[in-house]
Amino acid sequence: MTEPEADRLVGSDRVLAVLAELARHPQGIGLDDMARAVASAKPTVHRALASLRRAGFAARDGYGRYILGDEFLRLAFAHHEARPDHVRVQPVLRTLCERYGETVHYACLDGRDVVYRSKLDPASGAVRLNSVVGGRNPAHCTAVGKVLLSYRLRTERHVRDWIGDRGLTRPTPHSIGTAEELHAELVRTRERGYGVDDQENEPGIHCLAVPVFLTSPAEPSGAISISSLAYRTPLSTLIDDLPAIRAVVANPAEAQ
Repeated sequence: MTEPEADRLVGSDRVLAVLAELARHPQGIGLDDMARAVASAKPTVHRALASLRRAGFAARDGYGRYILGDEFLRLAFAHHEARPDHVRVQPVLRTLCERYGETVHYACLDGRDVVYRSKLDPASGAVRLNSVVGGRNPAHCTAVGKVLLSYRLRTERHVRDWIGDRGLTRPTPHSIGTAEELHAELVRTRERGYGVDDQENEPGIHCLAVPVFLTSPAEPSGAISISSLAYRTPLSTLIDDLPAIRAVVANPAEAQ
């Protein structure tokens, strides 16, 4: 790669870093704070923001702070609404949400995280979870993540390679913290065909998740979970009702 080509690559990466940082500040962020966040000089960040503003991906509010632009939001929502998996799982999520009166998610695996593609809250009694559509959580401490990892990481060596030298985060005292623990949990998940999160991602919240096969009969495209307050809907209740949950997930057309 020649020096000019390398410069352009770094510039593109920097613009993307600025765009990603904007998404973390729905109330807006000033130029000084942005420069510190992406560890770049203010003139460089200002040029990146100017490029994003020209494309409609960034804007300035009345206080001089930078926010995501309307064009970026339009593209994001249009893409999200058009995704086949998002459209196809909606009847399933609606049926499960109404049946159990709890929050339901559809999520996919992306590296070490799960990304939430869809979420439905019950009409009443919903609890405020840290999940949002497009948001991420560590795969190893979520029910959906364990389901999807159980198909990818078949041996303890696979698990260790996946963890690498970064270790495992522990959002709660119940979270898995070692390769041995994760491997054992993935073996259990694979054998029983569903994943559980017993207050491992958020205190007081547990989840049950099952795989969803939208694009392949062998590799799940994602997983659907039911998240509930531990005192209101015990995990054992969801496990006992697993045949009914699987029936709904396996027949999305009938869940209309």
